[in-house]
Amino acid sequence: MLLLLLLVLSPLFLRPPGAGGAQTPNATSEGCQIIHPPWEGGIRYRGLTRDQVKAINFLPVDYEIEYVCRGEREVVGPKVRKCLANGSWTDMDTPSRCVRICSKSYLTLENGKVFLTGGDLPALDGARVDFRCDPDFHLVGSSRSICSQGQWSTPKPHCQVNRTPHSERRAVYIGALFPMSGGWPGGQACQPAVEMALEDVNSRRDILPDYELKLIHHDSKCDPGQATKYLYELLYNDPIKIILMPGCSSVSTLVAEAARMWNLIVLSYGSSSPALSNRQRFPTFFRTHPSATLHNPTRVKLFEKWGWKKIATIQQTTEVFTSTLDDLEERVKEAGIEITFRQSFFSDPAVPVKNLKRQDARIIVGLFYETEARKVFCEVYKERLFGKKYVWFLIGWYADNWFKIYDPSINCTVDEMTEAVEGHITTEIVMLNPANTRSISNMTSQEFVEKLTKRLKRHPEETGGFQEAPLAYDAIWALALALNKTSGGGGRSGVRLEDFNYNNQTITDQIYRAMNSSSFEGVSGHVVFDASGSRMAWTLIEQLQGGSYKKIGYYDSTKDDLSWSKTDKWIGGSPPADQTLVIKTFRFLSQKLFISVSVLSSLGIVLAVVCLSFNIYNSHVRYIQNSQPNLNNLTAVGCSLALAAVFPLGLDGYHIGRNQFPFVCQARLWLLGLGFSLGYGSMFTKIWWVHTVFTKKEEKKEWRKTLEPWKLYATVGLLVGMDVLTLAIWQIVDPLHRTIETFAKEEPKEDIDVSILPQLEHCSSRKMNTWLGEGPFSIADVSTEKINDHRAVGMAIYNVAVLCLITAPVTMILSSQQDAAFAFASLAIVFSSYITLVVLFVPKMRRLITRGEWQSEAQDTMKTGSSTNNNEEEKSRLLEKENRELEKIIAEKEERVSELRHQLQSRQQLRSRRHPPTPPDPSGGLPRGPPEPPDRLSCDGSRVHLLYK
Repeated sequence: MLLLLLLVLSPLFLRPPGAGGAQTPNATSEGCQIIHPPWEGGIRYRGLTRDQVKAINFLPVDYEIEYVCRGEREVVGPKVRKCLANGSWTDMDTPSRCVRICSKSYLTLENGKVFLTGGDLPALDGARVDFRCDPDFHLVGSSRSICSQGQWSTPKPHCQVNRTPHSERRAVYIGALFPMSGGWPGGQACQPAVEMALEDVNSRRDILPDYELKLIHHDSKCDPGQATKYLYELLYNDPIKIILMPGCSSVSTLVAEAARMWNLIVLSYGSSSPALSNRQRFPTFFRTHPSATLHNPTRVKLFEKWGWKKIATIQQTTEVFTSTLDDLEERVKEAGIEITFRQSFFSDPAVPVKNLKRQDARIIVGLFYETEARKVFCEVYKERLFGKKYVWFLIGWYADNWFKIYDPSINCTVDEMTEAVEGHITTEIVMLNPANTRSISNMTSQEFVEKLTKRLKRHPEETGGFQEAPLAYDAIWALALALNKTSGGGGRSGVRLEDFNYNNQTITDQIYRAMNSSSFEGVSGHVVFDASGSRMAWTLIEQLQGGSYKKIGYYDSTKDDLSWSKTDKWIGGSPPADQTLVIKTFRFLSQKLFISVSVLSSLGIVLAVVCLSFNIYNSHVRYIQNSQPNLNNLTAVGCSLALAAVFPLGLDGYHIGRNQFPFVCQARLWLLGLGFSLGYGSMFTKIWWVHTVFTKKEEKKEWRKTLEPWKLYATVGLLVGMDVLTLAIWQIVDPLHRTIETFAKEEPKEDIDVSILPQLEHCSSRKMNTWLGEGPFSIADVSTEKINDHRAVGMAIYNVAVLCLITAPVTMILSSQQDAAFAFASLAIVFSSYITLVVLFVPKMRRLITRGEWQSEAQDTMKTGSSTNNNEEEKSRLLEKENRELEKIIAEKEERVSELRHQLQSRQQLRSRRHPPTPPDPSGGLPRGPPEPPDRLSCDGSRVHLLYK
């Protein structure tokens, strides 16, 4: 990578002299040297990685770097520098520093002005701001603040309008329904929070300076019937209420449907029903509590995080939970998750919980109110539907100790309830600002909690609605800001709120528009409403660990951002499975068996090589020649290929990957097919042609002299070619591939929550039986008494045939037992090859080693049981050889006779010159010469005798 970078930048490094302007004394052709980043900051090198930056010392001309700072710091000085042609960076006389800045919020003041001295934007250490308010406003707080080490010396002040005296302010009434008991007793904490918010708003001079908000409230008990009674009193009894504030979804549904007929805005602090997001049905409804559907993206995200694909649900039969579950079903379907079982109940959850147990539900989403939650988990304890195999998802707005509260409607103890709920997950809307920054009320979220806790009569964990209290507090602020905007903040541009009545839709529309555009920082976080009037917020994820809730993460559905703290704990050590975990395990071949058979196969290959070498080395020996050595060589090669097929036959998923399996299947097929064709095809060819030649009629004995080797090789080639063609067509048309055989599930003893699914890999094709239907060679009518190794060949062929006939069906029956099938198939190949090699070659080796080629033909006949004298072709060859030897001897003798005659004639001429010729003998014989000595005569006679011997 570095080399590539240098090659790319080399045109910039290697600039010719004079390029880019005149050269200065400091000019360099390498560019600019890398400079060090400032303290608490860094330098961004565009297009380069950290390792590349470390590896080079110079950057090319025209290259730009950018300074960046960490944390709440900003760059003072040049933020970008450029490499010049003279080898220096721009603006090097001005240093770039990362300095801590103070909050920029102090540089603006609503209804006032800010004067910054001793510094420049952004505000740095030593900078000073002075605050001044506009006319008709006065400053609340310090008029001056100094920036020091990133912090302002005093809290930010605000400008308040010069309010009308308290006695002259006009009252604006709010009608509220607080559920102090029932399914969700949220009013226990929300009512004090609302009262505290009213006090804070009424004390502000910049919000509703001419008005005072007052509260009229009743206990709805989270019961629509009870709420109907109090709604009637609020509407028909004076004074007129400018807005209604219900809590509890069932009550809010009732109030929101009626409010449209009275031109009233409804602002709920504790309603999560998704149905309330229907603008056509509830056109004037707002809520600071987000919709319950906001939980569903978080739940789906958690399902995906933990790999769950099957879930079950149980719900209380109310509209809020039914619509929430409908939305969840759509979302999980989009995510590829299935709701396998859906149960509901009205008041008694016993039967639905039993059904969940019977259906083997593991991941369960429960949607019900707090009182019903205690009933559900009492039944959960009885059915043992908890522990390491189960995960429950509940709503997060229950009281922290909801499972410990005494409930006469259940017969479970606190310890039993605590055991049943341990480890469950809750998703809860973030209702308290985690940043702990100051809100519009000039309070942090922590200060709000401390202040509210002092107003409560009970411990916060025992107080219903304590988590939703920040939403109720911000609801009053949202209302106050909307009314302040509607009234013009006390100016002339607004409307008179005291003119509102139930028939004045104009004021209602203005309040609606102001409420719809709300955006401020509250103690619950940033308050803003979507198009359906619902609050947009983060989701908090908690888990009950050791009897108390622990935060384990946050989820921002708008950005699909899951912030995980990795503090989740599981009873079984890890998240459970969404069903009985089925573990797929492959049955692999025993490695001991594979190694053992591989050793036997390797030894067999060595034996085949030895036999092949022996046969080639002794191919000139007459006895070897009589057995057609080339065909025997092909047999040895075929046995080697067949033995080599044992290795891929034993390879499975233990040794190779899934992608390599088809190649191994083809290797098995080709090695075994070619090995059989070469090995046993050559033996069959030899016997078949001998049978053909020597079974002719007596008048066609000339055929015996026409058996030429090329005919044998052509026959073997034809057989091998047929097999190669068949295997090639098989591989192209219907190739072997990896198939998996699945067996019945097995239950391990150590964990009943896991079942084992054994699987076995096979090499198969669609028409496997058709391709394997190749018939065996027929040798029943072959006469094997015409060649010198007929017994060996016959024994090998018949033994192999019998072994294959036994092994083939047994292997098919045992195909599901990998060890037995491999043992039978591989050992059949090994033993067949061994039998062939031993029977065919070992007798030849033994004969040549122990007795030699000079063995007499009679002994040869007695030993082998076959007569080589009957082989006329061999006789003819021997006679021709003997004739050539005799002709050579005769030629030598004739040459000797000619020499002796010449010598005799020379002697006679010599004797005739010494003695005159004598008269011929009257008998007509030759002239008589001097008498020869007796020894000379006997010598010549012996030579003549030797000549004609």
